[in-house]
Amino acid sequence: MFRTIKELVDQAQSSCLSISEIMILSEMETTQKSRADIFSKMEKNLEVMEKAVERGIHEEVRSHSGLTGGDARLLQNYLETGNSLSGNVLLDAVSKAMATNEVNAAMGTICATPTAGSAGVVPGTLFGLRGRLNPTRDEMVRFLFTAGAFGFVVANNASIAGAAGGCQAEVGSATGMAAAAAVELAGGSPEQSADAMAIALGNMLGLICDPVAGLVEVPCVKRNAIGASTAVVAADMALAGIKSKIPCDEVIDAMYKVGRMMPAAFRETALGGLADTKTGRALKQRIFGQSKNTDGSALTEK
Repeated sequence: MFRTIKELVDQAQSSCLSISEIMILSEMETTQKSRADIFSKMEKNLEVMEKAVERGIHEEVRSHSGLTGGDARLLQNYLETGNSLSGNVLLDAVSKAMATNEVNAAMGTICATPTAGSAGVVPGTLFGLRGRLNPTRDEMVRFLFTAGAFGFVVANNASIAGAAGGCQAEVGSATGMAAAAAVELAGGSPEQSADAMAIALGNMLGLICDPVAGLVEVPCVKRNAIGASTAVVAADMALAGIKSKIPCDEVIDAMYKVGRMMPAAFRETALGGLADTKTGRALKQRIFGQSKNTDGSALTEK
């Protein structure tokens, strides 16, 4: 068992095992289930993710509110033109992250990684890298175990809930998890995975949670897209030998402290940020009807 990233990396290095293997062994010890059972359960999670990605990029997925849908397909069409500025691997990951969250917004089935609102980053990154790295199915499942190991530490030492720590706790954590897993998938070391996590999460600090109309759609879908792009870049930085000057556990602790200092308006209440813009309030009114004061009179626009 491990509680910190340092303990996780130390165990992997001392035993000459991968992060994913340490996580599998930890799950076997904790649940008293067989390796086959644990691996099979994670493979089912992978299947759910894959179906969501495929649905989002191939079907006309629209949310009931009308706020989101179709953007993943737009990016896929744009990729086919060969004119993208950021490259096929990065944009493919971005589009597949968006696809997952568009399916979530349309009440489809997704796998929370670590939450529903941040469910696109990990699968977007994984399936975006599939064409570049050509992983086996087992390697893809291991990607999820690696991501889960890093998410486990965040959940136990900080928070993965937007209501507690803002979007840094949701998309930020997912971005770090995906970056760390991408490093292992590409053949990097456990230490490089930790650096990728630290780099990714460190650059998500302070990210607020401000869902327009209180729905997990705007800006959530596009934040998952940016999270996937950050994960890929952070993984590349770590694989290049770039290290985080702040250790990963200290970055996680900083994220926790920032979340505690964050005003309630920026923690999933839809009272601040983009939710409190003129357009954000108008969208809420269109979806849910005229907002009222306590005396029954209509709220006036700022």
